[in-house]
Amino acid sequence: FIIMMTRFTVLRATARGISFRGATVPTKTALRRGYASAAAATDFRAHLQGALDGIKEAGTWKTERVITSPQAAEITVEGSSAPVLNFCANNYLGLSSHPEVVLAAVRALVERASGLSSVRFICGTQDIHVELERKIAAFHNMDDAILYPSCFDANAGLFEAVLTPEDAIISDELNHASIIDGVRLCKAQRYRFKHMDLEDLEKQLVASQGARVRMIATDGVFSMDGDVAPLREICDLAEKYNAVVFSDECHATGFLGPTGRGTDELCDVRGRVQIINSTLGKALGGAAGGYTAGPREVVALLRQKARPYLFSNSVPPAVVGAASKVFDLLMQSSDLVETIQANTRRFRSRMTDAGFTLGGADHPICPVMLGDARLASDLADDLLKEGIYVIGFSFPVVPKGKARIRVQISAAHTTEQIDRCVDAFIACGRKRGVIA
Repeated sequence: FIIMMTRFTVLRATARGISFRGATVPTKTALRRGYASAAAATDFRAHLQGALDGIKEAGTWKTERVITSPQAAEITVEGSSAPVLNFCANNYLGLSSHPEVVLAAVRALVERASGLSSVRFICGTQDIHVELERKIAAFHNMDDAILYPSCFDANAGLFEAVLTPEDAIISDELNHASIIDGVRLCKAQRYRFKHMDLEDLEKQLVASQGARVRMIATDGVFSMDGDVAPLREICDLAEKYNAVVFSDECHATGFLGPTGRGTDELCDVRGRVQIINSTLGKALGGAAGGYTAGPREVVALLRQKARPYLFSNSVPPAVVGAASKVFDLLMQSSDLVETIQANTRRFRSRMTDAGFTLGGADHPICPVMLGDARLASDLADDLLKEGIYVIGFSFPVVPKGKARIRVQISAAHTTEQIDRCVDAFIACGRKRGVIA
């Protein structure tokens, strides 16, 4: 009888899915759900693998090369037996490993520790954050500035905080992905104008005249092509139609214009661009961090409403210390600005003379246009064997049929290194049939 009752208890437990002597006995329903969940996960992974296989077949697979040295004009790469010349970093001024910048980062790390473990408005604001924001505002000749973990965050936080459904944003169709995502997050009316097309911009300004506030949003420099926005003409139209101008200066701050203030200085419209977003992660030390500089009312509202600011930890002290030193260096001298401009002219001139087609004009971003994605990838591999580190760019980073190798010039490059890069392009380009 006892044996029979024990068997009955186990069977009843199995049917109900209850615990028996410390072990949970699954029901048939639970087992079916488990099988369904496992099948869904398998199907999901198979779907992802299919997408990955498609990328490889299209020749657009992106492999991350591993650098085993500090960022600089000359670096060591895992798998290479000798140092290579780096011509694909955003290290425009060569300050990523500048001794004074590194020392300033170390000093901030020692004196203010590794991080704040807090957002800014709780207990995450140190004196060095306030000091850096003041330097940024002064550098751009703006009222105030606000720091973010990245410029992607700055762009994500700006539009939603300052624009409402009564307002309108008019955006260049080739603006950076972070601007596009920021625009999607806000509830303002959206208008888009053809890339750097002033006639189409005016059409959108006319079409949006019913909006309370209209903001024209553009990259100062478009990162894939190295072309510079016509800010003077954009500002003329903005003033004609009573609009506000916003410029993303990530690929301009620190090195574009006579003193490196950016696209607004290059185009002689300082004071006519109301809001500037930029990054500390390129020319300004290369670590991380971004910011908005503009009217004090804009910055004050961002501190109250910008979600990436309110819900992200403060920029780490070491990054703040390094960036602060960079601004000190830039305000003392324009030597690095002059060096990168001379290096850019030399590279562009020699490459054009050799028969290559380069995008943009007079900017350190020098896209070598190739068209075919696989050719861009293969040519980059050839160049690495010659000691030149560059990367092929293809869809979805750039439009289909517009694959290129984006060369980026630095003030840290010597004349000899510029010439070595061009010579390698010529040799490898001939082997691939890119040039005669």
